[in-house]
Amino acid sequence: MIRSITQQKPEEELDQLLEGLGRIFIIGCGTCVTLTQTGGGPEVAKMKEKLSQKGKMITGDVVVPVACDNLTREALDEYGGRIDQADALLIMTCAFGVQTIARQMKKMVVPALDTLFIGKETSLGEFNEICTQCGTCILGETGGICPVTSCHKGLVNGPCGGTNNGKCEIDNDKECAWTLIYNRLNELNRLDAMRKLQKPRNHQGELSPGKWTSKLEI
Repeated sequence: MIRSITQQKPEEELDQLLEGLGRIFIIGCGTCVTLTQTGGGPEVAKMKEKLSQKGKMITGDVVVPVACDNLTREALDEYGGRIDQADALLIMTCAFGVQTIARQMKKMVVPALDTLFIGKETSLGEFNEICTQCGTCILGETGGICPVTSCHKGLVNGPCGGTNNGKCEIDNDKECAWTLIYNRLNELNRLDAMRKLQKPRNHQGELSPGKWTSKLEI
């Protein structure tokens, strides 16, 4: 299961963002942030209570099914009046959800969360980053294991001199990414691929802001 991984902003930062805004409407999301327990129903309720104790007036709150999609007509009909009463919308979703709601609503939006990465659930409640979407994929040379996300140093040529018995020097409990790559390529009889020197990562692999158009004929 792939999710946007988020964490709540520090309280001090959130207080600064909400300074001078007395009437707040809170919006959570029923997908990623519900699963990571950063912006679902319980978290929205806690935020509502916390802000009320700080003297904010909460005009209303809602947990939309998918914040990445536009707010539905039904949601706007039900909560539009309370949204209109608010000075700002406090958005407890990933950055994509914040931007989607901002484009749709003529209201000041304040993000309550920081979006960390796109992750895959590897065990109950644990998510590991699987792709930074860097635009310069070398999975074909590394046996399908991404060193950018699997290696703490993001090395595209490895291993480094700190690997110790297949473990990472930064995290002794973590398998060295380049040891995993070596073992995978060895199993596939493709060790020669490790002899290829990868160019330094292109941090501008895609134009910013990114844009992609399908080549399919419509």
